[in-house]
Amino acid sequence: MNIEQARFNMIEQQIRPWEVLDQQVLDLLFVVKREDFAPAAYRNLAFADMEIPIGSGQIMLAPKIEAKMMQELGIKKTDKVLEIGTGSGYMAALLAARAEHVISVEIRPEIAAFAKENLERAGVSNVTVEVGNGVDGWSARGPYDAIVVSGSVPTVSPSLLKQLRVGGRMTVIVGEAPVMEAQLITCTAEGTYNTVNLFETVIPALDGVGAKDNFTF
Repeated sequence: MNIEQARFNMIEQQIRPWEVLDQQVLDLLFVVKREDFAPAAYRNLAFADMEIPIGSGQIMLAPKIEAKMMQELGIKKTDKVLEIGTGSGYMAALLAARAEHVISVEIRPEIAAFAKENLERAGVSNVTVEVGNGVDGWSARGPYDAIVVSGSVPTVSPSLLKQLRVGGRMTVIVGEAPVMEAQLITCTAEGTYNTVNLFETVIPALDGVGAKDNFTF
């Protein structure tokens, strides 16, 4: 397989038609090697328009969804970014290429270890992978200029919103199958948030959602 041709085709045939036109984001997709974050067995599918299993029931999102989120967040060099759900580490690597620092929270130790290995091998040094349940954010390291939630949530937790600084942006996919909406939420003033619906999609629920809601009354 010609990897560079496959990468080019992914960008031109999947990502650009999805209205991802920010040249900095497109350039980044050439630089951050997606195939290096896929499990060896799926390396040849790294550029396909599909979710890729990474073990423990977890996945890499389809390339166009990650690219669209990157574009909408408009990450700047001074940004401190929180990612919830590290997965393979690929999204963290994209974010890190644009941000000052990325804190990525992963609930499964074995997935966190996989991501750390991938990031180290790729020479990414400004990502901190923490093991824990990030459904309500990671307030100890906040507030953040940008937050990315890498799985769907039924609703956005108020404590997560509070961790956005004024001017901070969050991309998150909200709802339950078959209807989910990718949203860009911006903190416009203390306690005030503006939400823009970006696109409809369906992705797996964020690992850890519901883990603490199992109360019986």
